Amino acid sequence: MGWLDRVDDQVDALTKARALQEVSRSVEACTILEGVLRTTRDPHARSDALVQRLSALINLGRTAEYTRAIEEAAAAVRDLAEPYLHGHLNALAALAAHHQGALDRCVTHLVKAARALNAVDDPDRDTAWGWHDLAMAYSYLSFHGYALGAIERARQLGSTAGIPEETFAAPGIRLRNAVALDHTGDSDGCLRVLRDVGLDLDRFVAAGRADRLRPSSLAAYGYAAARRAALGDHDADRKSDPTELLSHGADSARARDMRQLGQVCLAIAAGRPIEAVTRLETVTVSAETLGAAEAARLRSMALGRAGDHAAAHRADRLAFRLAAQRHDRLRDVYIDGIAARIDHEEMRREAARFEGEALTDPLTGLPNRRRLERYIAAVVSRGERVVIGVCDLDGFKAVNTRHGHHSGDLVLQRVAGVINRVMRRGDFVARYGGDEFVVVLPGAGMSEATEVARRIDAAVRSEDWESLVPGTPVGVSIGLSEVGAGGPGQRDALGAAFEAADREMLRAKVRPRSA
Repeated sequence: MGWLDRVDDQVDALTKARALQEVSRSVEACTILEGVLRTTRDPHARSDALVQRLSALINLGRTAEYTRAIEEAAAAVRDLAEPYLHGHLNALAALAAHHQGALDRCVTHLVKAARALNAVDDPDRDTAWGWHDLAMAYSYLSFHGYALGAIERARQLGSTAGIPEETFAAPGIRLRNAVALDHTGDSDGCLRVLRDVGLDLDRFVAAGRADRLRPSSLAAYGYAAARRAALGDHDADRKSDPTELLSHGADSARARDMRQLGQVCLAIAAGRPIEAVTRLETVTVSAETLGAAEAARLRSMALGRAGDHAAAHRADRLAFRLAAQRHDRLRDVYIDGIAARIDHEEMRREAARFEGEALTDPLTGLPNRRRLERYIAAVVSRGERVVIGVCDLDGFKAVNTRHGHHSGDLVLQRVAGVINRVMRRGDFVARYGGDEFVVVLPGAGMSEATEVARRIDAAVRSEDWESLVPGTPVGVSIGLSEVGAGGPGQRDALGAAFEAADREMLRAKVRPRSA
């Protein structure tokens, strides 16, 4: 009998391969997975091995092998009923498509991944990793709000499955958000995010848990610190050395890129701009790791420190242009998708059917009413304190009347992103229907919930609606209610809370607003 003929041996091998990938030892994981694939006859073990192998190839940056690996994994997974496998495969396929520059295919895989993972009835450790990889795909595609939501879902499921918090720290998601802000001129916003990333690392260090962070996370923390220093924001109370952090990452291609660009940042910070420029001329990094504009932006910073302000300005304009090109490509993919939905009635009917059956709103990507009700019921059944907020848009009817339903859809999508952006970690946001959204604030009292509502109102009012739907400002009315623990039953408690919040929302609509 071969060493992997027994089911127990296969399970052990797959578990070991997964653990190796968690610590960025993907070459060793590939060797084990190839052994499983040569010997197993079990369709579940084969599917798991093929999905894991695709993950390892992406970690290693072996782009030439992506297409075949995806085809083999898809063929193996196709007839299996486990939604998490379909979700995880599509999340990885989205990452691969992004590396290959196929943005339309990437977006398609993202949608399929989210739908499959949301359909898992009994999420476990594997599902948590599926959400983690989906978060990474969102992040690389610059869908930063979606990425933050997906990684929070991974943390929640991981915590239930016994995965330590630091495993899903995922500083690279916020790091990419930060540098994207800098590429488009918002250096102050970039620094705010980088400081938050540094505070997270300080918290792990203070708790004695930094040694349990994944190597790829350590490299991202190192780059965040180096990038912050390059912007002139030196941390006098730094608890970790960026150079030492950047040395981590094992065989991860993305960590290798951050190590090389991190040395450029440290040279800029140390007042050695010519060294920084020289390093940039010799390094080869993937444009996908931190965005195509990052090298040009670092060149601009180095040339500015060297006193060549004309060349620095040219490099900065190039960085801005490269960032804008990415946004234009994403917009084109999105618009093409909208046009296809409008042009093909059959696809519209399919989307409507899915909206009624699945757990995700296809327009905004938020959880829908069905998933919201399940979520609140689960929270209340655990006896947790929770406040519900009903958010109804003001001025939305005028948007549809003056600009049409397509513009109305764009407003709903932007509002969904705005609300998500100002929520606390762990809060839940859903589209209830029409122009009504519901927020669920676990563990919050009414004073805390009132502050969240104030932030939502301020963020929606300050959004640039004039550029999207001229002459039709958009606002939001919010009603809050706490779900009572007592009463005749959970359903009655939930119904009473929704009615109370809805009444408060209607009162807010007629209440005079401050300017």
